[in-house]
Amino acid sequence: MESLSPQDRAKRVAGAQAIATYLRNGMKIGLGSGSTSHWFVRILGNHVKKGLNVIGVPTSSATRDVALEVGVPLADLNDVGQLDLAIDSADEIDSGGRMIKGGGACLLWEKIVACASDKMVVVVDESKVVTKLGKFPLPVEVIPFGWRTTERHLRKLFSKFGWSGVQIKLRGGLKSPVRTDSGNYLLDCKLHEIADPNGLDVGFNQIPGVVENGLFIGIAKEMVIGHADESAKIVVF
Repeated sequence: MESLSPQDRAKRVAGAQAIATYLRNGMKIGLGSGSTSHWFVRILGNHVKKGLNVIGVPTSSATRDVALEVGVPLADLNDVGQLDLAIDSADEIDSGGRMIKGGGACLLWEKIVACASDKMVVVVDESKVVTKLGKFPLPVEVIPFGWRTTERHLRKLFSKFGWSGVQIKLRGGLKSPVRTDSGNYLLDCKLHEIADPNGLDVGFNQIPGVVENGLFIGIAKEMVIGHADESAKIVVF
């Protein structure tokens, strides 16, 4: 008998509900990254074995590996163009659908795939739903060249938004920094609470060296929240 933690039960039911609600034959689907998304991909593999005809575009090498393991057909985004749907998870999401993503080091690919989709649906367990973003450290993907300079620009930006002494960590540390699938570094910024996510998002995009940031604003259209009692709720933004 399979034994799952309450959180894993919630993640699994969110993925299953997303498949039951949104997936149809012939769809081109963005496959998200992270543990909740991987539940979705594994369940999707079972549906493919039963005859569901879909094509998946993974948002990370890890998701690609899971999809191949369970038999989900894959394609390159350049070859399939616009996607019908993207299903992905979040590290935090508020009531307006604004998210922090990137805990799994895949935020750039995740944002590219989400924005190449007609609709993005977020699958989360209830612990990821927050009233205000910021408790989860905000990842910023930067190119390795001159990353210390980029970090200084980030501190200036944070100062403009009222933060001082923000803790910024190079993920993995100086000796073995984490590299994203695109070969970049990640700077995790501990902001505690973000009062103006929209304005901060714009500010990041004006800093040379910043490839992408973990704020996903105005991208999610709907959310599936899984609960430990194996119920699920759909929220439309």
